[in-house]
Amino acid sequence: MRHSQWQQRDRRNNDTAGRLTKRETEILKLIAMGALNKEIARQLKISVRTVEVHRLNLRNKLRKTRLAELVRYALQEGLIT
Repeated sequence: MRHSQWQQRDRRNNDTAGRLTKRETEILKLIAMGALNKEIARQLKISVRTVEVHRLNLRNKLRKTRLAELVRYALQEGLIT
């Protein structure tokens, strides 16, 4: 991928970041810290299926298909340190 394509992709991702819900951001933080769906569900008092749906929504909104990409995004956005 050329440099300009990376820049366009980064701009799209930054535009999308503002559209994450509070719950999606919360779940993204937990995912990035290594929590499993079951652990996230227990901690937030929601069903595992709800966590799975939020995770799918995150992947679609952020256009990230791999866990490592979600973690990298969380780091870049300062959601985790």
